[in-house]
Amino acid sequence: MADLSAFPIARRWPASHPDRIQLYSFPTPNGVKISIALEELGLPYEPHAVDIGKNESWTPEFLSLNPNGKIPATIDPDGPGGKPIGLFESGAILLYLSDKTGQLVPADATLRYETIQWVFFQMASIGPMFGQVGFFHKFAGREIADKRPLERYRDESRRLIGVLETRLKGRSWIMGDDYTIADISMLGWVRNLIGFYEARELVGFDDFPSVGAWLERGLARPAVQRGLTIPARS
Repeated sequence: MADLSAFPIARRWPASHPDRIQLYSFPTPNGVKISIALEELGLPYEPHAVDIGKNESWTPEFLSLNPNGKIPATIDPDGPGGKPIGLFESGAILLYLSDKTGQLVPADATLRYETIQWVFFQMASIGPMFGQVGFFHKFAGREIADKRPLERYRDESRRLIGVLETRLKGRSWIMGDDYTIADISMLGWVRNLIGFYEARELVGFDDFPSVGAWLERGLARPAVQRGLTIPARS
């Protein structure tokens, strides 16, 4: 049986199955990337709900694994060389899981790096911008009288959706015929933008039919449907 005693996080969220990948997360766009990937790959894992509404990601135990204080984080008891490895940042975890299994990333080196660049595009652009739209459109930021911040993030988000639209014209997935971690990295964010953030009309989402069709294809995948609600909210 795997020994996770070196990880303080495992004391606050104890493992019932320590030989499985431990997922510490919450069903947000960043969190569900990893549950979706794990469901797609069929890897055994054990999810632990880290309730961000209760600031649990800022507890010492969580910070011991993810010093950035954001979900998700993982421990793989069977890491490189058979030793446990703890990881944070969703993009890094996606790359790790794809490397571990040889799936969800093309085998060709050039295409692999092209896939990675789209994961980085999500992490550096889509995620931060859509998150700001959510804050200024749906949450506390909407109370700010000066609407210039909202307009700035709205316009930049629309530009980024346009980048995706150009990429997806004539393609089923970001990398063409192959569904990859690039798609997984973005599906939750685009879904949240027009759903939970209620910004469909704000960003003119219906002007981007290729993105809309891609989102529908992605959400129709059974593993995506399962992953969107893992870990379950209490």
